[in-house]
Amino acid sequence: MTETPSGRHSAHTPGRLAIVAVLLVALGGIGAARAPGSNLGGCIPLLMACPSGEQTPPPSPKTAPVIPLPGTSPLPSAATAPAPVVGIPDTGAPTFTLPAAQLGGSSISIAGLHSVRVVTVPLANGTRATALKIVADAVTVEDFLLDVRKATGPSLVTTAARMELRGNVQVYLDSLTATLIDGTGLVLGAATPPPGNELPPTLLRVTLGLVGVTASTITFTSPHQSLQ
Repeated sequence: MTETPSGRHSAHTPGRLAIVAVLLVALGGIGAARAPGSNLGGCIPLLMACPSGEQTPPPSPKTAPVIPLPGTSPLPSAATAPAPVVGIPDTGAPTFTLPAAQLGGSSISIAGLHSVRVVTVPLANGTRATALKIVADAVTVEDFLLDVRKATGPSLVTTAARMELRGNVQVYLDSLTATLIDGTGLVLGAATPPPGNELPPTLLRVTLGLVGVTASTITFTSPHQSLQ
């Protein structure tokens, strides 16, 4: 990594794996965490009183009407409940480690977005983790902060006024929280990808659960690292 006359520190590598070594391996390893899923279901029995005082058998489950309680709506049946998101194996992804690092920034800009999809990536322990993969031409993070923590020992914190990723950028996330330009909150993850697999070009007050990232070039402006 060299310092340019403009005071920017740049790292240029020809391949994606080299970028992983520069950004991820050198920072101590970044991993992923599977987002837990849950299924909701319910049933409200129908209680019927008989004028004779004798109880009659309840209606057959096949013919019983669905009667919601006042102010409620029927819960979705198994046939109408949304199917769980299944990740597609990413055969070209590097091998990552756990846990995911926390990446923050005052804003993130995405140029030339190609796709947003759920994939699975290999982990160092031989298993696979589900991640949300963003592919774009360039990604810029203002007021960059990366906190890499392990189970024991100090965390490595990297800050920079700006981080720029350019050329075949592939970002792997397990979570994303941000604010849109109009002030609307946005929460995404591997289990909750964005509708239509699209993202706004600019997000504010961003926090990412970063699994890993690859790119052709990476540039830091005024970088600093410390153990905390």
